[in-house]
Amino acid sequence: MNPLCGRCNKVVYPTEKVNCLDKFWHKGCFSCEVCKMTLNMKNYKGFEKKPYCNAHYPKTTFTSVADTPENLRLKQQSKMQSQVLYKEEFEKSKGKGFSVVTDTPEMQRLKKTQDQISNIKYHEDFEKSRMGGEAPPQQPPQQNTTPAYQPPAASQNYHYEPEPVRQAAAPPPSAGKRYRAVYDYVAADEDEVSFSDGDIIVDVQPIDEGWMYGRVERTGQQGMLPANYVEVI
Repeated sequence: MNPLCGRCNKVVYPTEKVNCLDKFWHKGCFSCEVCKMTLNMKNYKGFEKKPYCNAHYPKTTFTSVADTPENLRLKQQSKMQSQVLYKEEFEKSKGKGFSVVTDTPEMQRLKKTQDQISNIKYHEDFEKSRMGGEAPPQQPPQQNTTPAYQPPAASQNYHYEPEPVRQAAAPPPSAGKRYRAVYDYVAADEDEVSFSDGDIIVDVQPIDEGWMYGRVERTGQQGMLPANYVEVI
């Protein structure tokens, strides 16, 4: 039995049959839904199982949503939630750095142990270099001043005093230089010293390229401080 035409609902015979869009059409009925221009298999465009020409093919459009007070409130709330989530993630990741190694409890323990060992080694080297740099200039003054101020009877009791006195009152090699702080600095360890922008640093002794030892004239506190936070006056 011959099928019916999708346009005129009449019988379509094989000689004039066009099979397209899951329907059968007469060649004359296979035309654009809008302008009725006759189409063929090369120039038609289908939409919802109906043929269209290129000019009248329905264009998909986007529905615009009105900026009602409710929509604006939801938009603002979504934005605030996004910012809060971002800040939470930032606080959690702050200080951890970027690493491909899983931050397991075991890795945290090893990292903490390595940091402690590194700090101990650094302070030991610092104390050794500090004592080694202070000993030579201090030994001659102690030998010269001891006979002048101590009675002969008590001279034997003070043979062990030079080293403690030398450690406590050691004038650094660069004691004559004065430095001014150009940034605020908060001590991160017990042997460091805090200061504010504009403070005067005296009794300065360089340790290495990045650190020095000195005393803050305003507070009287002394300790290590970063060299790039101060400038020579």
